[in-house]
Amino acid sequence: MLFRSRSAIVALVTLATFADIVAYAVAIPVLPDLSRRLGASPTMVGLLFGSFGFTLLAISIPMGAVSDRVGRRAPMVAGMAALSAATLLFARGTGLPWLFAARLVQGAADAITWVVGFALVADLYAPSERGRVTGIVMSGTSFAVIVGPSIGGWLYEIGGTALPFLAVAVLAAVIAVAFTLAEMPDNRAPRESMNVMSVMRTPAILVCAVVVVVASSTITMMEPVLALRLQSLGVGPGRVGTIFGVGAVASTALHPIIGRLADRWGARRLTMCGLVASAFSLVAIGQTWSFTSTIVLFTIVAASSALVITPSLAYMGEATSAAGIASFGIAYGLYNMAWGTGLLSGPAIGGFLYERIGFSRLVWIWAPALVAVTALLARVQSQGFPQKENEPV
Repeated sequence: MLFRSRSAIVALVTLATFADIVAYAVAIPVLPDLSRRLGASPTMVGLLFGSFGFTLLAISIPMGAVSDRVGRRAPMVAGMAALSAATLLFARGTGLPWLFAARLVQGAADAITWVVGFALVADLYAPSERGRVTGIVMSGTSFAVIVGPSIGGWLYEIGGTALPFLAVAVLAAVIAVAFTLAEMPDNRAPRESMNVMSVMRTPAILVCAVVVVVASSTITMMEPVLALRLQSLGVGPGRVGTIFGVGAVASTALHPIIGRLADRWGARRLTMCGLVASAFSLVAIGQTWSFTSTIVLFTIVAASSALVITPSLAYMGEATSAAGIASFGIAYGLYNMAWGTGLLSGPAIGGFLYERIGFSRLVWIWAPALVAVTALLARVQSQGFPQKENEPV
């Protein structure tokens, strides 16, 4: 096998999630124009973008269970092959049905990559190391958020619709081949331990999923409503993009640091700190008054979000191990499903409330939900979930 070390496999997982996010981000500047040229209405364009979430939600837990049973290699290869196929469909799609098919396959590829990738990390690393490794993987994906739209727009201008998708298809295919050459751990779960309901009935795992829904919906809620708030302050699209770009840079830099802190101080403890920090940063950005103030405040929001995401990924593996469950795939399938639920609900709820009560009141209403979830996470600990020696109750 060409890739034998744990570090090499983590590099492949990071590259796979990077390619997945780039594929998602590349579509942002390209798909609307392509869809309109094919006769799609704005509603149809919205449905096209949203169809990604349908397969993400449908595939996450089943694919986690499959990877627990057959191992991680075949699903990771399949995920990258599906991503390559989806981007080729985008490149060669001649009608809306083809674009919808491509978007559905892309959602399935996303589910496979993230669920199986983080289950593989949990296979390879002990709980005391998972935070650090998770931070590395998340740093790579945050970098993809920064460069993906730029790469898509730049390649689109150079080579038309097909070029950005062809580039991602080639990258995904190369990663798929690399996974066939990687030496994977043979940590297949026994069939009797692969019970989805037993995983979901574990309090710590279920509460972690609730945390993820709230965190994901908070992050995605901010994207449309903050942009609308800035428009009302006279901030143009270019500067709005700069604000979100600065936030992405901050997240990229912080994920590895936060991962190490999660290993040292405890993933659960750091997740709780991130939730409380997110609540306060939301209230603060609700008072923003200018472009400059928003850059500062949104950087704090992005840092607080990173303080939830990276530790919560490590905590899901920690909770699964502590409960004596061998099904990391199912656990991370639940995590991914929770993330997708927030991804779909956050913008819709945020837009609905913004239209009726405005930005400042919206964040004042939203922030207590983060505090409530923090209390729920603390209660799981008090009910007997094993704690680390250096982690206080």
